[in-house]
Amino acid sequence: MSGIREKEGYIVDMDGVVYHGNTLLPGAAEFVNWLREKNKKFLFMTNNSAYSPRDLRQKLQTLGLDIEEKNFYTSALATAAFIKSQKSGASAYIIGDAGLVTALYDAGVSTNDANPDYVIIGETKNYNFDCISKAARLVMNGAKLIGTNPDLTGPGENGITPACKALVTPVEMVAGKQAYYIGKPNPLMMRTGLKILGCKPEDTAIIGDRMDTDIVAGLEAEIDTVLVLSGVTSMRTLKKFSYQPNYIFEGIGDIIKAD
Repeated sequence: MSGIREKEGYIVDMDGVVYHGNTLLPGAAEFVNWLREKNKKFLFMTNNSAYSPRDLRQKLQTLGLDIEEKNFYTSALATAAFIKSQKSGASAYIIGDAGLVTALYDAGVSTNDANPDYVIIGETKNYNFDCISKAARLVMNGAKLIGTNPDLTGPGENGITPACKALVTPVEMVAGKQAYYIGKPNPLMMRTGLKILGCKPEDTAIIGDRMDTDIVAGLEAEIDTVLVLSGVTSMRTLKKFSYQPNYIFEGIGDIIKAD
């Protein structure tokens, strides 16, 4: 178990690993302090597209952690980079919160609810029948459907909550077309994360609470995987997967205590 502490860099999921909603999880502060004491490289990588790096920094500050903006990478940023690489000056109908809208704007993507190049959907509470209907019509008329991440659910303070894929699926079903998902486990996200860290895969580990995104992302990127049971995965649900993580801990703080 102690081998996991010898890594040079760590990619760390946030929801279900560092916090639930507005509650810091046990051991998170101790783990961050350990990263700094040992001069480890680290990147908080979240599939949640609702927040910008600035938002995430402020959120963690309110929870007692001071992390620089450069240490965050989101599926919103990854989505914006993907769209920019596909078509310069693209337009999009966006269903999502400020983190996604800002990332797309900064990448030169304009908003368009009449004849956009893309329909892009991320996490949001501003979701209703009208926006589903409009998104489906635009996709049927030729717009490409993009989901910021394939998470169906996420952990919240009061239990499991719907995530991006739960919002994209109705549009897929109505339009009869499949979305392309950008966030973990898409290799695009992981390659960028490793570049930001400046670490080789063999010197890096990913820490997450989801088997279908975090752990798959690590497996496909050939980096060691750490599952924490503080989020959406339990030992019972773990058994249904045909692949397993390299390490399993109750929470992120247990990593620095491992023998």
